Amino acid sequence: MQMPSAPLVAAGARVSRRPNLSLLADRCATPRALARIHAAMLVSGRLAEDAFAACRLLAAYAALSPDPAAAALALLSSLPIPPNSFMLNTTLRALASSPDPAAAFPFFSRLRATGALAPGRHTFPFLLKAAARLPLVLPVAEQLHALAFRHGVHLDAYVANGLVRAYSVAGRLGDARRVFDAVPERNANLYTTVVSACAQNGRHEDAMAAFDEMVREGFEPGGAALSSVLSACAWSASGGLEMGRRVHDLMLARGGAEGVILGTALVDMYAKNGAIREAMAVFEGMTERRVPAMWNALISGLAHHGQGERALDVFRRMQREGVPPNATTLVGALSACCHAELLDEARRLFMSMENEFGITPGIQHYGCMVYLLGQAGFLSEAEEMIRGMKCEPDTVIWGALLTACNNHGEIEIAERTVVEMLKLDPSNHGVYVVLSNLYAEAGRWQDVDKLRKVMKGARLSKIPGASRVGGSPEQQKLSPPEKVLI
Repeated sequence: MQMPSAPLVAAGARVSRRPNLSLLADRCATPRALARIHAAMLVSGRLAEDAFAACRLLAAYAALSPDPAAAALALLSSLPIPPNSFMLNTTLRALASSPDPAAAFPFFSRLRATGALAPGRHTFPFLLKAAARLPLVLPVAEQLHALAFRHGVHLDAYVANGLVRAYSVAGRLGDARRVFDAVPERNANLYTTVVSACAQNGRHEDAMAAFDEMVREGFEPGGAALSSVLSACAWSASGGLEMGRRVHDLMLARGGAEGVILGTALVDMYAKNGAIREAMAVFEGMTERRVPAMWNALISGLAHHGQGERALDVFRRMQREGVPPNATTLVGALSACCHAELLDEARRLFMSMENEFGITPGIQHYGCMVYLLGQAGFLSEAEEMIRGMKCEPDTVIWGALLTACNNHGEIEIAERTVVEMLKLDPSNHGVYVVLSNLYAEAGRWQDVDKLRKVMKGARLSKIPGASRVGGSPEQQKLSPPEKVLI
Protein backbone atom coordinates (compact mmCIF):
# COMPACT_ATOMS: atom_id res chain seq x y z
CA MET A 1 0.00 0.00 0.00
CA GLN A 2 1.33 3.39 -0.99
CA MET A 3 1.96 5.75 1.90
CA PRO A 4 0.48 9.24 1.58
CA SER A 5 3.01 11.96 0.98
CA ALA A 6 3.71 14.46 3.72
CA PRO A 7 1.66 17.66 3.56
CA LEU A 8 3.44 20.63 2.04
CA VAL A 9 1.99 23.09 4.56
CA ALA A 10 0.59 22.84 8.01
CA ALA A 11 -3.13 22.31 8.40
CA GLY A 12 -5.10 25.52 8.39
CA ALA A 13 -2.37 27.58 6.73
CA ARG A 14 -3.32 29.66 3.69
CA VAL A 15 -1.42 28.84 0.55
CA SER A 16 -0.33 31.86 -1.50
CA ARG A 17 -1.08 31.06 -5.12
CA ARG A 18 0.94 34.04 -6.33
CA PRO A 19 4.45 35.17 -5.32
CA ASN A 20 4.84 38.60 -3.73
CA LEU A 21 6.16 40.35 -6.82
CA SER A 22 6.33 43.74 -5.09
CA LEU A 23 8.68 42.31 -2.49
CA LEU A 24 10.75 40.63 -5.20
CA ALA A 25 11.01 43.95 -7.08
CA ASP A 26 12.39 45.61 -3.95
CA ARG A 27 15.00 42.88 -3.61
CA CYS A 28 16.28 42.97 -7.20
CA ALA A 29 19.95 43.84 -7.51
CA THR A 30 20.23 44.23 -11.31
CA PRO A 31 18.07 45.75 -14.09
CA ARG A 32 17.93 42.32 -15.77
CA ALA A 33 16.43 40.70 -12.69
CA LEU A 34 13.97 43.57 -12.37
CA ALA A 35 12.92 43.14 -16.00
CA ARG A 36 11.93 39.52 -15.24
CA ILE A 37 9.77 40.66 -12.33
CA HIS A 38 8.26 43.31 -14.57
CA ALA A 39 7.37 40.65 -17.14
CA ALA A 40 5.81 38.47 -14.44
CA MET A 41 3.67 41.40 -13.29
CA LEU A 42 2.46 42.00 -16.84
CA VAL A 43 1.66 38.32 -17.46
CA SER A 44 -0.19 37.95 -14.17
CA GLY A 45 -2.14 41.17 -14.66
CA ARG A 46 -0.77 42.49 -11.40
CA LEU A 47 0.03 45.96 -12.75
CA ALA A 48 -3.56 46.45 -13.90
CA GLU A 49 -5.07 45.72 -10.49
CA ASP A 50 -2.46 46.71 -7.92
CA ALA A 51 -1.29 50.32 -7.74
CA PHE A 52 1.12 49.47 -4.93
CA ALA A 53 2.92 46.93 -7.11
CA ALA A 54 3.28 49.53 -9.86
CA CYS A 55 4.70 51.99 -7.32
CA ARG A 56 7.28 49.50 -6.08
CA LEU A 57 8.28 48.60 -9.65
CA LEU A 58 8.69 52.27 -10.53
CA ALA A 59 10.83 52.91 -7.43
CA ALA A 60 12.99 49.87 -8.23
CA TYR A 61 13.57 51.01 -11.84
CA ALA A 62 14.52 54.47 -10.62
CA ALA A 63 17.04 52.94 -8.22
CA LEU A 64 18.61 50.37 -10.56
CA SER A 65 18.54 51.74 -14.10
CA PRO A 66 21.60 53.46 -15.62
CA ASP A 67 19.22 56.17 -16.80
CA PRO A 68 16.61 56.33 -14.02
CA ALA A 69 14.72 59.22 -15.57
CA ALA A 70 14.20 57.47 -18.91
CA ALA A 71 13.25 54.20 -17.20
CA ALA A 72 10.74 55.87 -14.89
CA LEU A 73 9.12 57.87 -17.70
CA ALA A 74 8.91 54.81 -19.97
CA LEU A 75 7.26 52.70 -17.28
CA LEU A 76 4.91 55.50 -16.29
CA SER A 77 3.66 55.89 -19.86
CA SER A 78 3.11 52.12 -20.23
CA LEU A 79 1.11 51.51 -17.05
CA PRO A 80 -2.40 50.10 -17.60
CA ILE A 81 -3.73 52.17 -14.68
CA PRO A 82 -3.72 55.94 -14.05
CA PRO A 83 -0.64 56.88 -12.04
CA ASN A 84 -1.20 58.02 -8.46
CA SER A 85 0.69 60.72 -6.55
CA PHE A 86 3.29 58.26 -5.23
CA MET A 87 4.16 57.14 -8.75
CA LEU A 88 4.44 60.73 -9.97
CA ASN A 89 6.59 61.78 -7.02
CA THR A 90 8.81 58.74 -7.56
CA THR A 91 9.27 59.84 -11.16
CA LEU A 92 10.13 63.35 -10.02
CA ARG A 93 12.70 61.90 -7.66
CA ALA A 94 14.26 59.90 -10.50
CA LEU A 95 14.43 63.02 -12.68
CA ALA A 96 15.88 65.13 -9.86
CA SER A 97 18.62 62.55 -9.28
CA SER A 98 19.40 62.02 -12.96
CA PRO A 99 22.34 63.57 -14.85
CA ASP A 100 19.86 66.18 -16.15
CA PRO A 101 17.99 67.47 -13.09
CA ALA A 102 16.40 70.26 -15.16
CA ALA A 103 14.19 67.57 -16.76
CA ALA A 104 12.15 67.43 -13.55
CA PHE A 105 10.63 70.86 -14.15
CA PRO A 106 8.90 70.45 -17.54
CA PHE A 107 7.52 67.14 -16.27
CA PHE A 108 6.25 68.88 -13.14
CA SER A 109 4.74 71.69 -15.23
CA ARG A 110 2.80 69.13 -17.31
CA LEU A 111 1.48 67.50 -14.16
CA ARG A 112 0.29 70.85 -12.80
CA ALA A 113 -1.26 71.87 -16.10
CA THR A 114 -3.26 68.63 -16.37
CA GLY A 115 -4.15 68.56 -12.70
CA ALA A 116 -2.56 65.11 -12.34
CA LEU A 117 -0.63 66.11 -9.25
CA ALA A 118 -1.33 68.57 -6.46
CA PRO A 119 2.16 69.34 -5.15
CA GLY A 120 2.57 68.64 -1.45
CA ARG A 121 5.13 67.95 1.23
CA HIS A 122 6.37 64.86 -0.64
CA THR A 123 6.76 66.71 -3.97
CA PHE A 124 8.76 69.82 -3.07
CA PRO A 125 11.80 68.06 -1.55
CA PHE A 126 12.48 66.35 -4.91
CA LEU A 127 12.00 69.58 -6.88
CA LEU A 128 14.25 71.50 -4.50
CA LYS A 129 16.89 68.77 -4.79
CA ALA A 130 16.80 69.25 -8.56
CA ALA A 131 16.98 73.04 -8.15
CA ALA A 132 20.07 72.76 -5.93
CA ARG A 133 21.87 70.93 -8.77
CA LEU A 134 21.18 73.59 -11.41
CA PRO A 135 23.85 76.07 -12.55
CA LEU A 136 21.53 78.94 -11.51
CA VAL A 137 19.87 77.79 -8.31
CA LEU A 138 18.35 80.98 -6.94
CA PRO A 139 15.56 81.83 -9.46
CA VAL A 140 14.14 78.31 -9.35
CA ALA A 141 14.48 78.04 -5.56
CA GLU A 142 12.60 81.32 -5.10
CA GLN A 143 9.78 80.20 -7.41
CA LEU A 144 9.48 76.88 -5.58
CA HIS A 145 9.48 78.72 -2.26
CA ALA A 146 6.58 80.90 -3.44
CA LEU A 147 4.70 77.85 -4.73
CA ALA A 148 5.24 75.97 -1.48
CA PHE A 149 3.92 78.99 0.41
CA ARG A 150 0.83 79.04 -1.85
CA HIS A 151 0.17 75.37 -1.09
CA GLY A 152 0.73 75.89 2.63
CA VAL A 153 3.66 73.47 3.02
CA HIS A 154 6.56 75.94 3.30
CA LEU A 155 6.79 75.36 7.06
CA ASP A 156 6.93 71.57 6.75
CA ALA A 157 10.31 70.36 8.04
CA TYR A 158 11.06 68.29 4.92
CA VAL A 159 10.15 71.09 2.51
CA ALA A 160 12.11 73.58 4.63
CA ASN A 161 15.07 71.21 4.54
CA GLY A 162 15.09 71.38 0.74
CA LEU A 163 14.72 75.16 0.79
CA VAL A 164 17.61 75.59 3.23
CA ARG A 165 19.86 73.41 1.08
CA ALA A 166 18.91 75.18 -2.16
CA TYR A 167 19.41 78.67 -0.70
CA SER A 168 22.74 77.70 0.87
CA VAL A 169 24.01 76.28 -2.44
CA ALA A 170 23.10 79.64 -3.99
CA GLY A 171 25.11 81.40 -1.27
CA ARG A 172 21.99 82.98 0.25
CA LEU A 173 22.57 81.88 3.82
CA GLY A 174 20.40 84.67 5.21
CA ASP A 175 17.38 83.33 3.30
CA ALA A 176 18.25 79.79 4.39
CA ARG A 177 18.36 80.88 8.03
CA ARG A 178 15.03 82.72 7.77
CA VAL A 179 13.39 79.56 6.42
CA PHE A 180 14.87 77.55 9.27
CA ASP A 181 13.82 80.03 11.95
CA ALA A 182 10.20 80.03 10.71
CA VAL A 183 9.72 76.25 11.02
CA PRO A 184 7.75 75.47 14.18
CA GLU A 185 8.60 71.76 14.40
CA ARG A 186 12.16 71.03 13.35
CA ASN A 187 13.83 67.64 13.04
CA ALA A 188 17.38 66.29 13.08
CA ASN A 189 17.66 66.39 9.28
CA LEU A 190 16.79 70.09 9.17
CA TYR A 191 19.32 70.92 11.89
CA THR A 192 21.99 68.89 10.08
CA THR A 193 21.35 70.78 6.84
CA VAL A 194 21.65 74.14 8.62
CA VAL A 195 24.91 73.14 10.33
CA SER A 196 26.35 71.93 7.01
CA ALA A 197 25.12 75.02 5.14
CA CYS A 198 26.77 77.38 7.64
CA ALA A 199 30.03 75.42 7.63
CA GLN A 200 30.20 75.24 3.82
CA ASN A 201 29.52 78.97 3.47
CA GLY A 202 32.27 79.98 5.88
CA ARG A 203 29.90 80.91 8.72
CA HIS A 204 31.78 78.77 11.18
CA GLU A 205 30.52 80.33 14.41
CA ASP A 206 26.93 80.07 13.14
CA ALA A 207 27.48 76.38 12.36
CA MET A 208 28.75 75.80 15.89
CA ALA A 209 25.79 77.69 17.39
CA ALA A 210 23.28 75.71 15.28
CA PHE A 211 24.89 72.44 16.36
CA ASP A 212 24.77 73.53 20.00
CA GLU A 213 21.08 74.32 19.63
CA MET A 214 20.49 70.95 17.96
CA VAL A 215 21.95 69.10 20.93
CA ARG A 216 20.11 71.27 23.47
CA GLU A 217 16.83 70.50 21.71
CA GLY A 218 17.49 66.81 22.24
CA PHE A 219 18.28 65.76 18.67
CA GLU A 220 20.92 63.09 18.14
CA PRO A 221 23.56 64.40 15.70
CA GLY A 222 24.57 61.95 13.01
CA GLY A 223 27.79 61.66 11.10
CA ALA A 224 27.01 64.50 8.69
CA ALA A 225 26.28 66.97 11.50
CA LEU A 226 29.37 65.89 13.46
CA SER A 227 31.74 66.16 10.51
CA SER A 228 30.29 69.55 9.51
CA VAL A 229 30.60 71.06 12.97
CA LEU A 230 34.14 69.71 13.33
CA SER A 231 35.04 71.38 10.04
CA ALA A 232 33.58 74.63 11.40
CA CYS A 233 35.59 74.20 14.60
CA ALA A 234 38.74 73.71 12.54
CA TRP A 235 38.25 77.01 10.71
CA SER A 236 36.61 79.10 13.43
CA ALA A 237 38.35 82.29 14.47
CA SER A 238 37.29 81.87 18.10
CA GLY A 239 36.05 79.07 20.30
CA GLY A 240 36.71 76.34 17.76
CA LEU A 241 38.97 74.22 19.95
CA GLU A 242 36.67 74.40 22.96
CA MET A 243 33.64 73.44 20.88
CA GLY A 244 35.62 70.73 19.09
CA ARG A 245 36.55 69.17 22.42
CA ARG A 246 32.88 69.18 23.45
CA VAL A 247 31.93 67.46 20.19
CA HIS A 248 34.67 64.89 20.78
CA ASP A 249 33.37 64.29 24.32
CA LEU A 250 29.88 63.81 22.90
CA MET A 251 31.20 61.22 20.46
CA LEU A 252 33.04 59.38 23.25
CA ALA A 253 29.93 59.43 25.49
CA ARG A 254 27.97 57.70 22.75
CA GLY A 255 30.46 54.85 23.01
CA GLY A 256 31.00 54.39 19.30
CA ALA A 257 34.48 54.23 17.83
CA GLU A 258 35.22 56.99 15.33
CA GLY A 259 35.11 55.91 11.72
CA VAL A 260 37.58 57.14 9.15
CA ILE A 261 35.57 60.24 8.21
CA LEU A 262 34.95 61.45 11.75
CA GLY A 263 38.44 60.42 12.86
CA THR A 264 39.92 62.50 10.05
CA ALA A 265 37.66 65.44 10.96
CA LEU A 266 38.88 65.24 14.58
CA VAL A 267 42.54 65.09 13.58
CA ASP A 268 42.01 68.04 11.24
CA MET A 269 40.17 70.07 13.90
CA TYR A 270 42.81 69.52 16.58
CA ALA A 271 45.71 70.05 14.17
CA LYS A 272 44.35 73.30 12.74
CA ASN A 273 43.76 74.62 16.24
CA GLY A 274 47.34 73.81 17.24
CA ALA A 275 46.34 71.05 19.67
CA ILE A 276 48.97 68.74 18.16
CA ARG A 277 49.13 66.36 21.13
CA GLU A 278 45.38 65.71 20.91
CA ALA A 279 45.56 65.39 17.13
CA MET A 280 48.29 62.78 17.49
CA ALA A 281 46.30 60.94 20.18
CA VAL A 282 43.26 60.63 17.91
CA PHE A 283 45.48 59.64 14.99
CA GLU A 284 47.31 56.93 16.94
CA GLY A 285 44.01 55.63 18.32
CA MET A 286 42.54 54.98 14.88
CA THR A 287 42.42 51.33 13.88
CA GLU A 288 42.16 52.20 10.18
CA ARG A 289 44.75 54.63 8.87
CA ARG A 290 45.11 53.58 5.26
CA VAL A 291 43.27 56.67 4.04
CA PRO A 292 45.47 59.53 2.78
CA ALA A 293 43.03 62.17 4.07
CA MET A 294 43.87 61.43 7.70
CA TRP A 295 47.61 61.69 7.09
CA ASN A 296 47.07 64.86 5.08
CA ALA A 297 45.23 66.48 7.97
CA LEU A 298 48.09 65.76 10.34
CA ILE A 299 50.87 66.74 7.93
CA SER A 300 49.16 70.01 6.99
CA GLY A 301 48.40 70.86 10.62
CA LEU A 302 51.97 70.27 11.72
CA ALA A 303 53.32 72.34 8.84
CA HIS A 304 50.86 75.16 9.48
CA HIS A 305 51.99 75.43 13.10
CA GLY A 306 55.68 75.58 12.27
CA GLN A 307 56.55 71.93 12.91
CA GLY A 308 57.93 71.29 9.44
CA GLU A 309 60.46 68.62 10.42
CA ARG A 310 57.82 66.70 12.34
CA ALA A 311 55.40 66.96 9.42
CA LEU A 312 58.03 65.45 7.13
CA ASP A 313 58.58 62.64 9.65
CA VAL A 314 54.85 61.85 9.43
CA PHE A 315 55.09 61.94 5.63
CA ARG A 316 57.95 59.41 5.70
CA ARG A 317 56.02 57.21 8.14
CA MET A 318 53.05 57.32 5.78
CA GLN A 319 55.24 55.87 3.05
CA ARG A 320 56.66 53.22 5.38
CA GLU A 321 53.16 52.09 6.30
CA GLY A 322 52.30 51.70 2.62
CA VAL A 323 49.71 54.49 2.37
CA PRO A 324 50.03 56.07 -1.09
CA PRO A 325 50.30 59.86 -0.93
CA ASN A 326 48.12 61.98 -3.18
CA ALA A 327 48.51 65.51 -4.58
CA THR A 328 47.32 67.11 -1.33
CA THR A 329 49.86 65.10 0.66
CA LEU A 330 52.67 66.48 -1.49
CA VAL A 331 51.41 70.04 -1.03
CA GLY A 332 51.53 69.47 2.73
CA ALA A 333 55.03 68.04 2.58
CA LEU A 334 56.30 70.90 0.40
CA SER A 335 54.64 73.41 2.70
CA ALA A 336 56.45 71.75 5.61
CA CYS A 337 59.69 72.34 3.70
CA CYS A 338 58.69 76.01 3.35
CA HIS A 339 58.16 76.40 7.09
CA ALA A 340 61.39 74.59 7.92
CA GLU A 341 63.30 76.32 5.08
CA LEU A 342 64.40 72.96 3.64
CA LEU A 343 65.05 73.85 0.00
CA ASP A 344 67.09 70.74 -0.88
CA GLU A 345 64.45 68.42 0.61
CA ALA A 346 61.75 70.31 -1.30
CA ARG A 347 63.69 69.95 -4.55
CA ARG A 348 64.02 66.22 -3.97
CA LEU A 349 60.31 65.85 -3.20
CA PHE A 350 59.27 67.94 -6.19
CA MET A 351 61.49 65.97 -8.58
CA SER A 352 60.13 62.66 -7.27
CA MET A 353 56.45 63.59 -7.63
CA GLU A 354 55.91 62.13 -11.08
CA ASN A 355 58.62 59.46 -11.08
CA GLU A 356 57.99 58.01 -7.64
CA PHE A 357 54.36 58.88 -6.89
CA GLY A 358 52.83 59.38 -10.33
CA ILE A 359 51.51 62.84 -9.39
CA THR A 360 51.61 65.72 -11.85
CA PRO A 361 52.59 68.97 -10.09
CA GLY A 362 49.79 71.51 -9.74
CA ILE A 363 49.74 75.22 -9.07
CA GLN A 364 50.16 74.80 -5.30
CA HIS A 365 53.17 72.49 -5.64
CA TYR A 366 54.83 75.02 -7.93
CA GLY A 367 53.84 77.79 -5.55
CA CYS A 368 55.65 76.21 -2.63
CA MET A 369 58.77 75.77 -4.75
CA VAL A 370 58.69 79.36 -6.03
CA TYR A 371 58.29 80.62 -2.48
CA LEU A 372 61.27 78.57 -1.27
CA LEU A 373 63.47 79.46 -4.24
CA GLY A 374 62.60 83.12 -3.90
CA GLN A 375 63.24 83.09 -0.17
CA ALA A 376 66.71 81.60 -0.78
CA GLY A 377 67.50 84.11 -3.54
CA PHE A 378 67.36 81.70 -6.50
CA LEU A 379 65.18 84.10 -8.48
CA SER A 380 66.26 83.04 -11.97
CA GLU A 381 65.52 79.41 -11.12
CA ALA A 382 62.12 80.43 -9.73
CA GLU A 383 61.28 82.37 -12.91
CA GLU A 384 62.41 79.49 -15.08
CA MET A 385 60.23 77.10 -13.07
CA ILE A 386 57.17 79.30 -13.52
CA ARG A 387 57.70 79.60 -17.27
CA GLY A 388 58.08 75.83 -17.53
CA MET A 389 54.99 74.97 -15.52
CA LYS A 390 52.65 72.27 -16.82
CA CYS A 391 49.69 74.38 -15.75
CA GLU A 392 48.91 78.05 -16.31
CA PRO A 393 50.54 80.33 -13.68
CA ASP A 394 48.28 82.77 -11.86
CA THR A 395 48.83 86.15 -10.20
CA VAL A 396 49.48 84.49 -6.85
CA ILE A 397 52.52 82.57 -8.04
CA TRP A 398 53.88 85.53 -10.01
CA GLY A 399 53.21 87.65 -6.92
CA ALA A 400 55.37 85.35 -4.81
CA LEU A 401 58.22 85.87 -7.28
CA LEU A 402 57.69 89.66 -7.27
CA THR A 403 57.85 89.68 -3.48
CA ALA A 404 61.12 87.76 -3.62
CA CYS A 405 62.45 90.26 -6.18
CA ASN A 406 61.47 93.08 -3.82
CA ASN A 407 63.20 91.38 -0.89
CA HIS A 408 66.41 90.80 -2.86
CA GLY A 409 66.43 94.03 -4.89
CA GLU A 410 66.21 92.20 -8.23
CA ILE A 411 64.85 94.69 -10.78
CA GLU A 412 65.16 92.90 -14.14
CA ILE A 413 63.18 89.83 -13.10
CA ALA A 414 60.71 92.10 -11.30
CA GLU A 415 60.07 94.03 -14.52
CA ARG A 416 59.32 90.82 -16.44
CA THR A 417 57.17 89.60 -13.59
CA VAL A 418 55.13 92.81 -13.57
CA VAL A 419 54.46 92.40 -17.30
CA GLU A 420 53.14 88.87 -16.72
CA MET A 421 50.98 89.93 -13.78
CA LEU A 422 49.43 92.81 -15.69
CA LYS A 423 48.52 90.42 -18.53
CA LEU A 424 46.50 88.43 -16.00
CA ASP A 425 45.16 91.37 -13.99
CA PRO A 426 45.50 94.78 -15.68
CA SER A 427 43.89 96.55 -12.71
CA ASN A 428 46.44 95.34 -10.16
CA HIS A 429 48.05 98.63 -9.07
CA GLY A 430 50.08 96.83 -6.39
CA VAL A 431 52.64 95.69 -8.95
CA TYR A 432 53.38 99.31 -9.90
CA VAL A 433 53.93 100.17 -6.24
CA VAL A 434 56.42 97.32 -5.73
CA LEU A 435 58.30 98.14 -8.93
CA SER A 436 58.37 101.87 -8.08
CA ASN A 437 59.84 101.07 -4.66
CA LEU A 438 62.50 98.90 -6.29
CA TYR A 439 63.46 101.72 -8.67
CA ALA A 440 63.61 104.18 -5.78
CA GLU A 441 65.83 101.94 -3.65
CA ALA A 442 68.22 101.58 -6.64
CA GLY A 443 68.24 105.36 -7.19
CA ARG A 444 66.60 105.05 -10.61
CA TRP A 445 64.47 108.18 -10.24
CA GLN A 446 63.82 108.58 -13.95
CA ASP A 447 62.19 105.16 -13.99
CA VAL A 448 60.18 106.14 -10.90
CA ASP A 449 58.89 109.22 -12.74
CA LYS A 450 58.06 107.19 -15.86
CA LEU A 451 56.16 104.66 -13.79
CA ARG A 452 54.23 107.39 -12.01
CA LYS A 453 53.17 108.81 -15.37
CA VAL A 454 51.98 105.33 -16.41
CA MET A 455 50.01 105.04 -13.17
CA LYS A 456 48.53 108.51 -13.65
CA GLY A 457 47.58 107.70 -17.23
CA ALA A 458 45.85 104.56 -16.06
CA ARG A 459 44.19 106.55 -13.25
CA LEU A 460 45.93 104.50 -10.60
CA SER A 461 47.16 105.87 -7.31
CA LYS A 462 49.54 104.53 -4.74
CA ILE A 463 47.65 103.03 -1.85
CA PRO A 464 49.45 103.15 1.51
CA GLY A 465 50.25 99.89 3.24
CA ALA A 466 50.72 96.44 1.82
CA SER A 467 50.09 95.78 -1.85
CA ARG A 468 48.21 92.82 -3.27
CA VAL A 469 51.39 90.92 -4.00
CA GLY A 470 53.86 89.12 -1.87
CA GLY A 471 53.70 87.51 1.53
CA SER A 472 54.22 84.15 3.15
CA PRO A 473 52.82 80.88 1.81
CA GLU A 474 49.72 81.35 4.00
CA GLN A 475 49.13 84.92 2.79
CA GLN A 476 49.55 83.86 -0.83
CA LYS A 477 47.49 80.67 -0.34
CA LEU A 478 50.48 78.56 -1.29
CA SER A 479 50.29 76.42 1.80
CA PRO A 480 48.40 73.10 1.82
CA PRO A 481 44.73 73.34 0.87
CA GLU A 482 43.71 72.38 4.39
CA LYS A 483 40.01 72.30 3.62
CA VAL A 484 40.42 69.57 1.00
CA LEU A 485 41.85 66.42 2.51
CA ILE A 486 41.19 63.79 -0.12
